[in-house]
Amino acid sequence: MSLKGRMAVVTGAGSGLGRGIAQMLASRGAQVAAVDLDEAAANETAKLITEAGNRAASFRADVSQSAELDRAVTVAIRELGPLEIMVNNAGILDGYLDVDAMDERVWRRVIDIDLTGVFLGCKRALREMLPRERGRIINMASVAGLNGTGGGAAYIAAKHGVVGLTRQMAVVYSARGITVNCVCPGPILTGLRQHSQQLLGPGIPDMSTRGIAVSDEQIRALIPMQRRGAVEDIASAVCFLASDEANYVTGHSLVVDGGWRAK
Repeated sequence: MSLKGRMAVVTGAGSGLGRGIAQMLASRGAQVAAVDLDEAAANETAKLITEAGNRAASFRADVSQSAELDRAVTVAIRELGPLEIMVNNAGILDGYLDVDAMDERVWRRVIDIDLTGVFLGCKRALREMLPRERGRIINMASVAGLNGTGGGAAYIAAKHGVVGLTRQMAVVYSARGITVNCVCPGPILTGLRQHSQQLLGPGIPDMSTRGIAVSDEQIRALIPMQRRGAVEDIASAVCFLASDEANYVTGHSLVVDGGWRAK
């Protein structure tokens, strides 16, 4: 699954899934633009990639702000080449809050990042891909985008929206050379809970013990493979969807969850 010579933008690339995806895309030959709200974290991802002998650059952007994302992608194209792969990965959790316990501020912030940010990333990618009639758009959804568990009200609504947006775009743009897919991870060990806690600020319950897949005991009961997945499992799925091997795959939600949603 060589990606040699292709330029990829990865949002939320400063940590967790985003960093792992950026590193694996680069290891397959892609030039990677690591985009993150945390500039230092994006810089670190790019540094890790270049130290491994691959090409990368870093950019700060809030994906919920179209002007910031546009600026980052524009400079990335100038430095690294035409945009071929767009990975809309940036996202946060919502405190696992139900509707009656969630205030409007949290709802809007999660939707702005997890859904509107994906929309803006897709829209910016299309500006580059449609004239060239080629490209790969890969959105980060979740198993929480497939039914009513795996997060709180805002997170589940946003991830359902990502799945729906992916399908609608695939119907519209696949005949024009652009495949649009999403990945639906199950329980992957990252710093997402802590990162989301910091971004949402005060008033959010401690997420470290919330949710339905927290302890090893819960994982064994929920997941047929009886273990968490690794960042590399998700990065591998993204690399497949970005590759020529996935030429006939579009509008698909690729579930990577150890069998959780098969139950």
